[in-house]
Amino acid sequence: MRRVTDGLVQGCLRKMAVEPGPTQAQPVSYQLRAGEHRIDLNARLGSPLKLRWSGAIACTHCGRATKKSFAQGYCYPCFKRLAQCDTCIMKPETCHYYQGTCRDPAWGEQHCFQPHIVYLANSSGLKVGITRKTQMPTRWLDQGAIQALPILEVDTRQQSGFVEMLFKEHVGDRTNWRAMLKGEVAELDLKAERDRLMAATASGLGQLKSEYGEDAIRELDGQHHAFHYPVEAFPRKIVSHNFDKQPEVSGILQGIKGQYLMLDTGVINLRKFTGYEVSVA
Repeated sequence: MRRVTDGLVQGCLRKMAVEPGPTQAQPVSYQLRAGEHRIDLNARLGSPLKLRWSGAIACTHCGRATKKSFAQGYCYPCFKRLAQCDTCIMKPETCHYYQGTCRDPAWGEQHCFQPHIVYLANSSGLKVGITRKTQMPTRWLDQGAIQALPILEVDTRQQSGFVEMLFKEHVGDRTNWRAMLKGEVAELDLKAERDRLMAATASGLGQLKSEYGEDAIRELDGQHHAFHYPVEAFPRKIVSHNFDKQPEVSGILQGIKGQYLMLDTGVINLRKFTGYEVSVA
């Protein structure tokens, strides 16, 4: 499903490749990925962009054709079989590896039994989140965060879930994507918020350290990160494009933030359509 015809790039969508700017004052860099092709989106700002879905969807894991995409890019058999599609990925505190029921123990050992970071971010307001240590800062950029601060490091994904649950009693863990895209987000003092939340969760963190060891949950004096996104104009009203309802999406590219393209005709979350075969012009 990868070809170029009549000047059009065609292939199956993947999550946009993203890199922070060389400095905090310079914009995040985005590339649209369609099959093996990459398109520099920053260079397309202010220009027309057209994406047309062919009607085909391919599983990002096994490559088979599927009528519907599950969990952002998988066919149904892979969605039901793969460890990365299990419910414990979204709720790591429910990890069942030690019960002997992990879908793929080798995958779990490679991805879940490695250092994870608990962080604070500001994408549409203050939120708490977790990510593998190796996924910083990509995780924050995918969420459209304008600020981020790592606050704790833990040994496993399950432990990060337990810590996140403590913080969720005092702060949310979700992004309001509409507010994020409108750009009406005030900067926060994340270090002050960290101190407040660490005090509020001190008892619970102490209990986790008693169970897993003092060194299993480590406080970080982390660097504050700030990000600037390539946006010429934020939408005043959010109109969302959907390939399933409208196979062709076109307009003037006005910005990119998170995994969203902002066109003068509306916005589209490209990550939602992972595996969709599109032509790009």
